[in-house]
Amino acid sequence: MLAEERREVLLRLVERRGSVKVKDVAEEMGVSAVTVRQDVRELAGRGLVVRVHGGAMSSGAARTADAPGTAAPRRPVRRGDSFGLVVPPGAYYYPEVIRGAQDAARALGVRIVLAFSGATLTDNQEQVRRLIAAGVDGLLLMPRAGLEPTERAEEWLAGLDVPVVLMDRRAGVRAGRLEQVATDHAHGARLAVRHLADAGHERIALVARAESPHTPFIREGYATACRALGVEAGSEYAIAATDGPASAQSFAALVDAVAAGDVRAALVHNDLDAVALVGLLQARGLRVPQDLAIVTYDDEVAELSDVPLTAVAPPKRAVGEWAVDLLRRRLAEPAAPLAELLLRPELRVRESSGVPLAADRRA
Repeated sequence: MLAEERREVLLRLVERRGSVKVKDVAEEMGVSAVTVRQDVRELAGRGLVVRVHGGAMSSGAARTADAPGTAAPRRPVRRGDSFGLVVPPGAYYYPEVIRGAQDAARALGVRIVLAFSGATLTDNQEQVRRLIAAGVDGLLLMPRAGLEPTERAEEWLAGLDVPVVLMDRRAGVRAGRLEQVATDHAHGARLAVRHLADAGHERIALVARAESPHTPFIREGYATACRALGVEAGSEYAIAATDGPASAQSFAALVDAVAAGDVRAALVHNDLDAVALVGLLQARGLRVPQDLAIVTYDDEVAELSDVPLTAVAPPKRAVGEWAVDLLRRRLAEPAAPLAELLLRPELRVRESSGVPLAADRRA
């Protein structure tokens, strides 16, 4: 069958049924899903059909869905449906996100199929391929440290045949019709800087976990808040996950700066580094918050530090809950407007910032 003949058949199927799935049409025609996806793109480019995740719908159905007071064709989430959840490995930060997604899915009668993201784009593609082959109805994706190279990753995301919600990660316009829900980490950093500035600190250092996908947003919020509040941005100390010589050098340089009185306040990302820093300062006879006021970021183990740490707490569980809700909504209303949610963290005040506990701020 020639390409134009095949597309004519596809167009008739869409018009007759209102919407079709790529995998179903591929089976009926005896061609690959890749071929059908290309046909859908071609017809959508001509304005003859509307692309949705996993298939296409007629332009008439899409116009009806967009009409005021008219509901879109619905495919409600059913008991027994399954969502694939891809998250980084490890017991730090991510378990709360997973629990939020599991609780929200359980309330819908939906099964969560968990997989752990790899270090490369190829690893993530393979995990997703296996989940789709296992029959998941949608994907909740939280890659380990972003998807690189970005252009290839976004084109891959755009070509997936099931709805996708990206969790606590950001994607650009090439990624196509996917939802995104993330913590507003820049706002969290602004909360921390404002808290330390309100305590009278005029110079604030940043201690940043180098490999974290959150660091660019924390750095952005830190710089913005320093400018807005007239606070001097101090040195940035980069900490690597390997805890090798470079990280030890950064910690040593920071402790020396505190001992010299050059650094009196710091935003530290993450809790593990902040707890380690407290120990190093105490070993030098330096005190928290008297010699160094600390606000940490993540609030995973901040309260367990020898000096309980004031911390920015991202809404981790809520990210998982909202991601499931967005996926449920996308399955029910394929033509609904796409959503990109930014959830704001809160500041939990403890002893390390030297501010009375009544100053607890939520925003």
